[in-house]
Amino acid sequence: MASFIQKMTNTTSGVASTILRIPVGLILMAHGAQKLFGSFGGYGLEGTGQWMASIGLEPGYLMALLAGSAEFFGGLALVIGLLVRPAAAVVAFTMLIAIFSVHFSNGLFMANNGYEYALTLLVIAVSLLFSGAGALSVDKTISAK
Repeated sequence: MASFIQKMTNTTSGVASTILRIPVGLILMAHGAQKLFGSFGGYGLEGTGQWMASIGLEPGYLMALLAGSAEFFGGLALVIGLLVRPAAAVVAFTMLIAIFSVHFSNGLFMANNGYEYALTLLVIAVSLLFSGAGALSVDKTISAK
């Protein structure tokens, strides 16, 4: 078990991953808070769930809970640098779903509700999946033991 945890938390990256993951984690947390709690002008679980059901993501409430949790808790994991690889994998999967179920048909640019933002988050998540949390992280402390 200890070996598995060390593999999940191992990181050879320096401070660059830390610089990348903290602001992205905060942004993800804010988007997740919109979906889960209705914060920052969001619609909360009920409203987000109704919208998700309207675009065919059923059951809408569960999909809103899953997407919001992936963003909020995945973002929190990125901010504190704990279990960054699994969190990045969940965020990457969530962004793939967002791209292909919501944004792809609108083209690239955000001005048209396109996929550029979700694609950017996907690429960052994949990068963190490979690099790990970086030098200044809980993961680095755990894997060093």
